Amino acid sequence: MFIDYITLMLINMVAGLILLADYVYRGIDNANQKQWIPGFGITGAIALTTGLHMIFTWPVGGSFNIAFGETTVLFGILFIASAIALSLGWDLLTIAIYAFFAGLAAIVVGVRIINLNMTRQPLMSGIGFILTGLGGIFAAPTLYWKANRNWRLIGAAVLIIAALIWAFTGYLAYWNHLEGFQKWVPLPMR
Repeated sequence: MFIDYITLMLINMVAGLILLADYVYRGIDNANQKQWIPGFGITGAIALTTGLHMIFTWPVGGSFNIAFGETTVLFGILFIASAIALSLGWDLLTIAIYAFFAGLAAIVVGVRIINLNMTRQPLMSGIGFILTGLGGIFAAPTLYWKANRNWRLIGAAVLIIAALIWAFTGYLAYWNHLEGFQKWVPLPMR
């Protein structure tokens, strides 16, 4: 049996997507940009740490390490960079440009998960990756059209739908993992 903390990664992503949806809808033009720093920082730290561990150690079977680990690193570094940029008053454009390429990677992963029939619910997981990726792809246009409240509402809605998909997946995984791992014993204790 392997160690699987994808549940932590998923729920962290849910929190990050909800925070990002809030930022897109009511924060992007708010005078108090610093209120999002702690949430973005926490999300980024957990994502970067777990993602890096996953890509360096491959704790789960097969290409799940690529799909979840590498995209989580991209997600994490974007949130850390955003927290730093907001704290220092930097422009978010270069982060949004990076988010475009990270988002494109998430879309490719989502399509491929559906194509390969990966995960227990490949269509739901694939759509989750695709919607999350769209958030990255449209980050720069959202900065450009930040005065357009309807555009921001659509963006926030896409992020919330992605968060709901990942919440369903993550909490269901917690439910199943608690049963599946209840008799697991670390190697030194065997």
